[in-house]
Amino acid sequence: MNFQVTILKILVSYPDGFAAVAELKRDMAILATSGRDWAERTKGLAARVPHLDIFSQKLIERMNGGWRITEEGRALLKFMEARPIEAGLPGEREVAAPEQSQRMIPRLFTGEAGRRP
Repeated sequence: MNFQVTILKILVSYPDGFAAVAELKRDMAILATSGRDWAERTKGLAARVPHLDIFSQKLIERMNGGWRITEEGRALLKFMEARPIEAGLPGEREVAAPEQSQRMIPRLFTGEAGRRP
């Protein structure tokens, strides 16, 4: 199970994208024990953004005893979930080299302000 993708998926499912830490832990425990399907799904999504760092890329923010997904986090999750053709990614069976994957990720997620993950 990819921890960071799971966090994004959990947060986006809550109203206003906010969940208390206790809720996040509970939901992660449920998903972690839900079987191989979830682990494979999050692994596949994470492969589309090899240098994912939800904290340094400001995809989530910590606030009031919990975490909230940002608009950037929502956009990146939408990008990761897009079909390969929609996202301009190689086919499902092809694996892009890390530098090729980086070029495919919108500038917003690769450090538009001059930072690279």
